Amino acid sequence: MQEIKMMLKGWNGRILWIDLSNRKIKIHEYDGSFAQKYIGGRGFAARILWDYLPPGLDPFSPHNLLVIATGPITGLPGPSTGKLVVAAKSPLTHGYGDGNIGSLGAVYMRYAGYDALVVTGKSEKPVYLHIYDGKVEFSPAEDLWGRDTFTSERILRKKHGRNTGILLIGPAGENKVKLATVMSQEGRSGGRPGIGAVMGSKNLKAIVFSGDRLPELHDPEEYKKLAAEAYAEIKKKPAYSFWMRQGTMSTIQWSQANGVLPTYNFSEGVFEFSENIDGNAMERMKKGQRGCPNCNMPCGNYILDDTGEISELDYENVAMLGSNIGLNDLAKIARLNRLADMWGIDTIGLGAALGFAAEASQSKIIEEKIDFGDFNSMLELSEDIVYRRGLGDLLAEGLEHASLKLGGDEIAVHVKGLSVSAYDCHAAPAMALSYGVSTVGAHHKDAWVISWEVAHGRFEYTRQKAFRVFELQRIRGGVFEMLVSCRLPWVEVSLELDWYVRLFNLATGLSWTWDDFLIAAERVLTLIRAFWVREFQAEGKGWHRGRDYPPKKWFTRPLTKGPFKGARLDIDRYDEMLGAYYSYVGWDHRGIPRASTLERLGLTDVCKDLESFIQLTY
Repeated sequence: MQEIKMMLKGWNGRILWIDLSNRKIKIHEYDGSFAQKYIGGRGFAARILWDYLPPGLDPFSPHNLLVIATGPITGLPGPSTGKLVVAAKSPLTHGYGDGNIGSLGAVYMRYAGYDALVVTGKSEKPVYLHIYDGKVEFSPAEDLWGRDTFTSERILRKKHGRNTGILLIGPAGENKVKLATVMSQEGRSGGRPGIGAVMGSKNLKAIVFSGDRLPELHDPEEYKKLAAEAYAEIKKKPAYSFWMRQGTMSTIQWSQANGVLPTYNFSEGVFEFSENIDGNAMERMKKGQRGCPNCNMPCGNYILDDTGEISELDYENVAMLGSNIGLNDLAKIARLNRLADMWGIDTIGLGAALGFAAEASQSKIIEEKIDFGDFNSMLELSEDIVYRRGLGDLLAEGLEHASLKLGGDEIAVHVKGLSVSAYDCHAAPAMALSYGVSTVGAHHKDAWVISWEVAHGRFEYTRQKAFRVFELQRIRGGVFEMLVSCRLPWVEVSLELDWYVRLFNLATGLSWTWDDFLIAAERVLTLIRAFWVREFQAEGKGWHRGRDYPPKKWFTRPLTKGPFKGARLDIDRYDEMLGAYYSYVGWDHRGIPRASTLERLGLTDVCKDLESFIQLTY
């Protein structure tokens, strides 16, 4: 890989730091060597958190860092490049937390001249930031505090104009609900590990970006030409037409057919009313589509909910607020989904909390009467979570905390505190592994290995599966999260990965190969694991292999219906596969990066720091 010390084309080379406590700003300029090691997005966020966050810090401390980062092709023409990463130490998991959002905020942060924003401190009163033309305005937000995200964004857009990008929180973030996300554009959401709650803890309601400049490109004409060709190529793909009809909603049918649709708090993999909530049902109710900036294959299909309001649907929110809580009315699911977006709460986490509560009620773990499929009780409990009332206050702390408090650990479906996204893994050990070792807790975005597993054998616990998880992590959780660009053109319509290499090289002037990207991805994934270990050691929790285990329910409570009736995970065979994964990524038997691995990846300073918290192996 080329070593260039000066700043490269394609990046702005500037990171904006804002201290809300004293309202001071500073600009950090970085060089080409930093850009090449960490690329952008998740890479920048992980390195900034490692370098500047005091170990063991309370996530709601003013000193926690809110990092918002783009990548070298963010905001440029190209397949679905309108994305950014939001990150912080997670109040939900107390480890590394991030999420990506498709937003005009990504485009306009780049237009404002920055590749990343770091916010520290806490404002004395609610505030929002306007970042433009090298300036930062601190504006009072008392009139916005308590308002939902849709209303707040409309007010801000009316004030600052259409040519802006806005990131903001709703009541969930303001109330420091640990499931709160960062929102944009009335339905774009990111930061499942409670990044919205970090914003709320800083009294930061919103960030508004505007500007009209992009970084200088190495070869702008060839870049634009190639980007246009990539857009055209997407439309030629055989899967494009069906994708445009149903988007991710077709996954309901696929999950039902393959016995992985989360049902009744992940107790089953099939739902008897799946046809009421699947992609075909959505198509019959569909009113239009919405997408992220620079996308020509939008995934957001919207319908009218049971009150006549627009609600944008995707697979995960429908599965988690539908089959997982026993709800079979798509219009009512759509209302829960719309309200979650307005409140600024993670739809996956909300569905998991509601499912847990229903099973806890059924099992007499709690006194409250909450039935699967009862829309009114689910709606009431959702509001209670957002506004921290009664049982909702406990669930607002997350599944891990609530289950330990109530004694329902075996029915709490999470990994490291983050609830599992919408795939049941009683009969999918590779996908269970991908949840176990995900960078943020149980999230499918790092390694959606389940489709490959379905095609290559469901019940085998093989080294090949362990390697496939690692391979997908480097692509999905690594390259795409650093560039930052949406993975769906590759995943859903099979746009070749080489397009991204060529776009990157034309933007930056480098001559990278795919192997260069994989090395950078491995570096960042390893750095994030080091962050987890350091934080758990610093907090006195300790790190151990068991933290990479999937939920207990998948081991102890077999499926009772569907094509895989009786299936459950085997703990000993899972552990063997986990060990194979560790050997592939260069971690020891505890799941801690070896000193030799850290040094090989150019993380010698991280190695020395980590050794002050725990003994490393070589």
